[in-house]
Amino acid sequence: MEARIVEFAEVLRQNGVRVSTSEVQDALRATAEVGLKSRTLFRSVLRTTLVKRELDVDTFNRAFDFFFSGAASTFEAIDKSLAKQLEEEGYLEGDLLKMVIYQMNLLLPEMSPLAQAILSGDRARLAQIFRQASLQLDLSQLESPMQAGFFSRRMLAAAGMERARSDVKSLEDELRARGVNPEGVEIVSRHVAGAMRKIEEAARQEVKRQAEARIRRRTDSVQEKPLHLLTQAEVDQMEASVRMLSAKLRSRLIRKQRSHRKGALNVRRTLRRNMPWGGVPMVPQFRKRRPERPELVVLCDVSDSVRNASRMMLLFMHTLQSMFVRVRSFVFVSDVGEVTQYFKDLDVDEAIDMATAGRTVSLSANSNYGRALADFTRDHLGSITRRTTVMVIGDGRNNYNPNNAWALKDLRRKAKRLLWICPEDRGNWGIGDSEMLTYEKHCHQAVVVASVSDLARIADQLVPA
Repeated sequence: MEARIVEFAEVLRQNGVRVSTSEVQDALRATAEVGLKSRTLFRSVLRTTLVKRELDVDTFNRAFDFFFSGAASTFEAIDKSLAKQLEEEGYLEGDLLKMVIYQMNLLLPEMSPLAQAILSGDRARLAQIFRQASLQLDLSQLESPMQAGFFSRRMLAAAGMERARSDVKSLEDELRARGVNPEGVEIVSRHVAGAMRKIEEAARQEVKRQAEARIRRRTDSVQEKPLHLLTQAEVDQMEASVRMLSAKLRSRLIRKQRSHRKGALNVRRTLRRNMPWGGVPMVPQFRKRRPERPELVVLCDVSDSVRNASRMMLLFMHTLQSMFVRVRSFVFVSDVGEVTQYFKDLDVDEAIDMATAGRTVSLSANSNYGRALADFTRDHLGSITRRTTVMVIGDGRNNYNPNNAWALKDLRRKAKRLLWICPEDRGNWGIGDSEMLTYEKHCHQAVVVASVSDLARIADQLVPA
């Protein structure tokens, strides 16, 4: 632990905190006295001995959370160097393997620190690079794990991922120039790409962990707890609230329908009926109106960015399915798939499991709202009528793909109502890859459902009197 504290003091120095050698010695003696059983006490001891200025407290807190959170373990999948992997797996042998290793060692000193750590399989170096990258970020705006994609990309940029990619491409070009066959270059490229994907996922998980920790510290009430932090027991408790919400939606739709039962004025019958009064329409007559049954179409995002909130949203869909006469349910990530039959024939748990099992849409794809909306509009716009309420459930984070807002325009033009339920706070709309500010303009209404309380309050907003 002494070596870790010394290294931690160096990280603080690199980020602008003044730490002297005597203060490090004080920290070592103090931690030896209090031990490591209490994380809170250990943290307090280090802050007391190493931090002198109030303005350094925030830097200390972020450095401590990352440094002592076991962040290095997030890179445990990167456990071997590229040369070791190629040698063990036997994809390259003899002179070809020697050529690859020789060129890699030749170019390695000129590469970025991140590229060196990736090719060398140096987990400790990776953890150090990402600790420093984390300290460069302003995580005060990190309010939800749903922002993990945006902040992890910023962390990767701060760690030098773009330069690392360029360095790896230079290695591949050099191997081609040295006569390594295309198959050999492809093997090297595939191994390096796999390592980079693991690092990107590690960065995302670290940002997500920090977001959940921030939320957990400020969240006490179950009713106000974000949906993605609900335990299974709490989700079960909320099922009644969701069913109540669906009942409110249905009753309000029916009430509105009854209040507008009378059809258009029948001029001919009105004149005939009022002949005794000289044709003055004392008793107006109306055409009989065919009773309308409200139709509902629901599209629910089941991608990674909202995976923890998806169960509550899918439960919402299942309840709507059971309470309305005509409901069509769809899930999407990049492609769109219909799950209406699951929600009609199966109980809630089975229906949700089937909807998220990847049988209808690929769950491994990146979110692409623009593509999903465009595909849905192209394939199903003809089934949308003036009786249809279309409800989209998702965070609107589009991974910088074309937003295809025209699809929402077409849906709004044909539907009776176009509603959007977003599980992300309004303050985060438009930040990073969020298209919610654009999508909101083309909906009749967009509302936030980030907690159970929001879910309980939503009926009045969705179906106004």
